[in-house]
Amino acid sequence: MFLPITLVLYWAIGYKRIKAQNALLLVASYLFYGLWDWRFLFLIVASSLVDYIAALAIKGSEEKIKKKLYLYGSILWNLGVLFLFKYFNFFIDEFSLLFNLKDGEYAFTTLNIILPVGLSFYTFQTMSYTIDVYKSRIPPTRNLLNFLCFVSFFPQLVAGPIEKAADLLPQFNTRRKFNAQEVKEGLRQILWGLFKKMVIADNAARIVNMVYASHEEYGSFSLLYASVLFFFQIYGDFSGYSDIAIGTAKLFGFRLNKNFNLPYLAKSVTDFWQRWHITLTRWFTDYVYFPIIQKNLRSGTRRNIAVFITMGLIGLWHGADWTFVVFGAFQGFLIILERTPISQNRKSSLYHRSRIPSLLFPVFSFIFITISCILFRSQNIEEAGIILKRIFLLIPSSEWSSLISKTFLVCAAILLSVEISTRTKNFPLTRIDLYISRPFRWVIYYIFILLIFRYAGPTEDFIYFQF
Repeated sequence: MFLPITLVLYWAIGYKRIKAQNALLLVASYLFYGLWDWRFLFLIVASSLVDYIAALAIKGSEEKIKKKLYLYGSILWNLGVLFLFKYFNFFIDEFSLLFNLKDGEYAFTTLNIILPVGLSFYTFQTMSYTIDVYKSRIPPTRNLLNFLCFVSFFPQLVAGPIEKAADLLPQFNTRRKFNAQEVKEGLRQILWGLFKKMVIADNAARIVNMVYASHEEYGSFSLLYASVLFFFQIYGDFSGYSDIAIGTAKLFGFRLNKNFNLPYLAKSVTDFWQRWHITLTRWFTDYVYFPIIQKNLRSGTRRNIAVFITMGLIGLWHGADWTFVVFGAFQGFLIILERTPISQNRKSSLYHRSRIPSLLFPVFSFIFITISCILFRSQNIEEAGIILKRIFLLIPSSEWSSLISKTFLVCAAILLSVEISTRTKNFPLTRIDLYISRPFRWVIYYIFILLIFRYAGPTEDFIYFQF
């Protein structure tokens, strides 16, 4: 009931009372986050205040050294918080293992703390704000209420999209008039997101969890099938959340950035990362990749180093485990391989059009992405190695037929056919009222509602909540 109550109160205030609407959104966002664990509200407020003050200090300073100190102070705070909650135990464990300090008087103590939901998302969002102010890309805001809303806006707080201040912050300064068409669009996008999450992702999770929990008992085809299903699970799960977040924001008169663009049609790994978690890729491109290459745009070696570091950090962003580090490094290696020319007349060593039919590009990309999914899903490197080994050994899979669900395959076919046929739209049900009459529209709505209620899988947490 949280969303409809908040929505009614929000529009009851009236579009002319921007401050009152923003105050309601802030209270609602903190309530939303606090219902998970109220203690971590202090952390999100502290992070917001640090960057709000740092940005004003950067703007108010005349000396470049002071501007840098304020910027570095902001970055140190944000990365420090992220390191403490997300990476401290991982590095301590690896350091202890490296120097054999697990036991005895020199053993290090790990912290018994949990990772705050959405920490990686709102930390990157607020950190980019101070960087952009320092680079003079945007002016700092003096409106604390609006800035707190920007950091904690509840539709995208816990799993993105990661919004830049230049895109989202100005929307808190402008009047948001009730627009029935936008509300309809928001509800349609929420419906599509629920279908992807509850029908596609949660049903795929049932099979993936079963196979990966006993991976040594399954043959090659079963493991490969489960790995492909994990790609559909994580796509339905995360893009479904993004649709729900974007749709919910529309209900309040806000526009969030598109986060997915049919990644399963990617023609290369580079293309995949321009279609998958688009706002994260954009963040690392702007704040890691470009600063590394700086003015040396023609330096192939520097660009390759920048790609490898950027993708390695993207992997590490996903979690404190070697599987994610190797996942990022593997992606970086593939992108470098795609970009490396084998001669002056040939564009790429991996995707050279005169040798490989263009129709096969998505096939090769999907193979590499599936291998990456194995790294992403495995509990550790050893498990990933065992699964890959069993797949390539072509071990018979007598049990594979029990994993096949006709209902899931039909629903997955609906997902693919609908998204591909409407690939030029922001989401499949965009402005459906322009080309389908009302009775048929409601038939489509009820079909998806029926699929959700009838074929929703066992409840699964959103995967990206853990990041």
